[in-house]
Amino acid sequence: MPGNIGSSPLHPHTGLHTMPPEEVERLSSLFEKLDVNKDGKIDVEDLSAGLHAMGIPTVAGQAEKMVKKADIAKDGGVDFAEFAQYVIEHEKTLMLHFRSMDANDDGKIDAQEIVSSLKTLGVHIDAAEAQRLLRRMDKDGSLSIDWNEWRNYLFLNPSTDIHGIINFWRHQYFVDVGEDLTVPEEFTESEIQQGVWWRHLVAGGSAGAVSRTCTAPLDRLKVLLQVNMQYNVAGSATIRATKGGMLQVHATKANQLGILSGMKHMLHEGGTQSLWRGNFINVLKIAPESAIKFMAYEQIKRLIRRNDHTDVTIGQRFCAGSAAGAISQSTIYPLEVLKTRLALRRTGQYSSISDAAKKIYRNEGLLCFYRGYVPNLLGIIPYAGIDLAVYESLKRWYLTNHSKVEDPGVLLLLTCGTASSTCGQLASYPLALVRTRLQALGVTGGKQDMTMLGMFRAILQSEGVTGLYRGIAPNFMKVAPAVGISYVVYEHVRRALGVEMT
Repeated sequence: MPGNIGSSPLHPHTGLHTMPPEEVERLSSLFEKLDVNKDGKIDVEDLSAGLHAMGIPTVAGQAEKMVKKADIAKDGGVDFAEFAQYVIEHEKTLMLHFRSMDANDDGKIDAQEIVSSLKTLGVHIDAAEAQRLLRRMDKDGSLSIDWNEWRNYLFLNPSTDIHGIINFWRHQYFVDVGEDLTVPEEFTESEIQQGVWWRHLVAGGSAGAVSRTCTAPLDRLKVLLQVNMQYNVAGSATIRATKGGMLQVHATKANQLGILSGMKHMLHEGGTQSLWRGNFINVLKIAPESAIKFMAYEQIKRLIRRNDHTDVTIGQRFCAGSAAGAISQSTIYPLEVLKTRLALRRTGQYSSISDAAKKIYRNEGLLCFYRGYVPNLLGIIPYAGIDLAVYESLKRWYLTNHSKVEDPGVLLLLTCGTASSTCGQLASYPLALVRTRLQALGVTGGKQDMTMLGMFRAILQSEGVTGLYRGIAPNFMKVAPAVGISYVVYEHVRRALGVEMT
């Protein structure tokens, strides 16, 4: 028993006097583990540290909610009496939910019962995800979840309704690395009806806006390197004709742009503000693209399910996500072209986004706003497919090889997301580079009717295979800060909007 238990008067409804001695001992032992500073009370700092030390999975804000709920005296700490009452009452609710999922009343929940139980709640998962969820709680390798495993996993999750428990069980993390080809997030029917989806999109959009703004200098540098823009010391470009009729900026050892020389050129040519050219429109397009992608994704999933609520597999999710990405990209693609042109503009060339659009339209016509559309569309397939496949494979590998360990933490999930995004970018980068070169033809002076295949040939002839990966270094450099910034901003906005799903 904890040393200070005797000094805490028991709440009349605690019910400790009716509990078996072994249960009282269990609660006492647990209280001691969570009371990190041994002052007889558990505060938010104690609980956060204790849960981490015990390997119990948590989500952002969980410790604060649990302490607020259990702290009857409202003194900022939970004594043993308050803790015992909270656990007893919470475990009663967990028992009700456990029995509702245990369809055959054998005292255990298997994978099929997980699928069928979640289906009645409007949450459709396949057998593979059910197995992954089962392994998170199944500590004895029995391929089923008994009451003790269910209770030990969820007893300190402050959610009392089954939807909150399911969200906690399936929680994920959001990252934005500045790419627009990812598969959309999954939302249940109840989450859509409750408005969780738009709050998630707002939180994700806010995270993306801050993340892209912070990494905008690297993004602009990537564009300059992609189109092979080389400048002399004075900051003006010299160009020469190349085979195939494409004009390319002349490169020599003296004026070839690299990462450092590119940053110096941007600062010399336009000052510090020039580092963020094209960023405003890059942020502006987040909202319409996310909304269109989400709505298209949900409609395509309904078509796949054919209104019979069948499970959506990983392959079907990839197909739906790719199709939704194609629809959203087709809708906002002119903004992509404007972003590239604004990133490449000279100081004073355009006074505003609308001025740039008018001048580009007047000089090059309407079709110029869809240059590079084909490689952009084709790039969705390798990026989204590899990103999703690598992320799911890494999670599956972890859960398979760590079946007796609690949920992977935030750092591991963010690492999986970073690795999968990097692999996706690596596979689709040549298509992204060709897309950018085609978008920039009006700046580089190339043939206006240059095709995707013609651009590939021109790059291979003049620069070799490595030319298809120009600018990939700053692209990779921005991934780590983008992931960290987007996650932190997302969590803060999510909490402010009251979104329980992460």
